Amino acid sequence: MKITSAEFVKSAFNKSHWTTDGLPEIAFLGRSNVGKSSLINSLLGRKGLARTSNTPGRTQSINFFLINESFYFVDLPGYGYAKVSKQTRSDWGKMAEEYLAKRDELRLSIQLVDSRHKPTELDLQLNEWLKFYAKNHIIAATKADKLSNNRLSKNLRQTEEAFPESKVIAYSSVTGKGKDALWQEIAEALKKEKI
Repeated sequence: MKITSAEFVKSAFNKSHWTTDGLPEIAFLGRSNVGKSSLINSLLGRKGLARTSNTPGRTQSINFFLINESFYFVDLPGYGYAKVSKQTRSDWGKMAEEYLAKRDELRLSIQLVDSRHKPTELDLQLNEWLKFYAKNHIIAATKADKLSNNRLSKNLRQTEEAFPESKVIAYSSVTGKGKDALWQEIAEALKKEKI
């Protein structure tokens, strides 16, 4: 897909801040420090659109990015970061769950997992949740450039076994591996009617 424009629109801290123009949305969700901002920036070919940080748990809001003036990328707060208060973690979880459960504009949820590690309990819970609510979703196994081909193949098999009902795409924000495959999934989802 050719990106003609990509702009940050707003950060939403509750439902009243969500966009209201009815454009379709692609959501990105995953553990803190799994590389969501890097993946979004690499998909769009923009360096600093989604802010990356060395401090996990930095994204505490739902961030909306308008792409080609026709659809949104939606960056949800990372989960599972220990250094924030339980109350803050709980608020993030409620906000993300409300968005995922009730958002009519949502066309595709892209769950990010770290290809270097076995999926965590929280990764598995989120995937169960997506399946329970019958959400159109795929898995992006990030940081694929950090593994040898053999190790990546082995880890991808492990990820596919952990998520047998989900499509898994290996992704690297550094090399662009998986970029075309991910865009293909996004383009297909945008063609579909509301879920």
